Formats: sequence, C-alpha cells, structure tokens
Amino acid sequence: MNKVRKLIIAGISVLLLSFPVHAQEAAPVQPGQGSVQEKAFPESVEDQAVPEDIDVRVAAEGVDARTAAKGGESSPGHHPEQGPPEQGGAKAEARRAAAKEQTKGLDEQVQEIKADVLSIATELNRLEEKLLYPSDTQVAIFVSLEGNEKFRLDAVTIELDGKKVAQHLYTFNEIEALKKGGVQRIHVGNVMTGEHPLHVTVLGKTESGADFQREENFKVAKGIGPKLVGVVLAGGKTITVKDW
Repeated sequence: MNKVRKLIIAGISVLLLSFPVHAQEAAPVQPGQGSVQEKAFPESVEDQAVPEDIDVRVAAEGVDARTAAKGGESSPGHHPEQGPPEQGGAKAEARRAAAKEQTKGLDEQVQEIKADVLSIATELNRLEEKLLYPSDTQVAIFVSLEGNEKFRLDAVTIELDGKKVAQHLYTFNEIEALKKGGVQRIHVGNVMTGEHPLHVTVLGKTESGADFQREENFKVAKGIGPKLVGVVLAGGKTITVKDW
C-alpha cells in the first residue's frame, strides 16, 4: 500500500510540474504584441522611426555651428577683444608718463620735507643756544682774514680765562671761504661780567712755504648783553681783536 501511495504522489507531482510549460506553449500570441523586453529595449537606434516633420539637415548644421564656436573659444591664438598694436603702444606710453609724473611728484615732496627738516633743525639750534647761553652771559668769538698777503692758514687755538675753549684745523674749502670774506664762529660760551684774558695762537705757512706761529694776548670786557669778539688775521704777521 505504501509503495502504491508513493507512486501515485510521484505521478501527480510530475503532472503538476509539466502543466505550466504546456500552458505557455498553448497560449496564443496576438499579432502586434511583442514581449516586454522587446518594447523596453529596441535592438538599435536605427529601428526607431524619424518623424517626417523634423529636418535632419537643420539639426546637423546646428551641431556644426556649436562645434565651430567651441573651437574658436578654445583656440589659444584667437583674442577677439585684443585691440590693434597701435592702441596697446599708446596705453603703455600713457602708463609710463603717469608713472614718471608720480615719481616727479614724490621727489618734490621729499625735497620739501628735507627743507622743512633743515628749517626746524636751525630753529631748534637757536632755541638751544638761547637756553644754554643767555644773553647776559653769552660770549662768541669769530675768525676772519684780512689783507692781500698770500699764506695758508693751518690752525687757530683760542684760550679764554686761561682755558682752551676752541681749536680748529682748516680745510682747503674753509680757507677759500675765509679768503672770499667769510666769517667763522669758532667759539660760543658763557662768562661773567668783567674783563677776561684772551689768548690767540695761529699756525700756518707763508707764501714761500715756511712754517710760522703767531701768538697774541688780549683783554675782553664783558658787559650786560651778549659779547661778540672778532679775531682778524692779517696774513701771517698780525692778529687783531675787535668788538662786533
């Protein structure tokens, strides 16, 4: 009984498995209908129909125009916005002229600043002199040349109240300035009111090249107010002192 039952169950199973295959083969295919795969994925683009109202040549010309435009933009030697060479040269010349004018303006400003600084320095020196050397105690000694005798001035030493207050070695330019009438302020200081001994020593060379040394003693009377003393060198022979 068990064997017969197993055979019957096996037969029914075979019939059930073979039934869908027979049903698919028996199902009629209606004309005009294809499989789902064929509708979703056609074999090639050429199988698709092109509508008659689309002009294929117009589309091709549009593609060619876009390709030419892209090629013109990507060309490295093509610069449509670049002007002619003459216009570029004029712009460069204008830039150079503007830079030159700017540099000239800066130079003028620098010169003005230098002049202002020198003026301020001079004024500060005057204020410092007034503070350090008040008019009641101030004494200033100046050196000048006089006469036509030719000699070379090398050095001048000034002693006031027995103390060396100034010693100066002269350069060629300074000697030339003195010969042309220039005056040198060799010393400025403070002294009390009254008489003060002044000793002047001059070193130089005569026209023949011989060395000479001249020394003179003087008295300087200091009163109320600033005292200005001029030491005049007349060649290599005489030294005189006078009030200015």
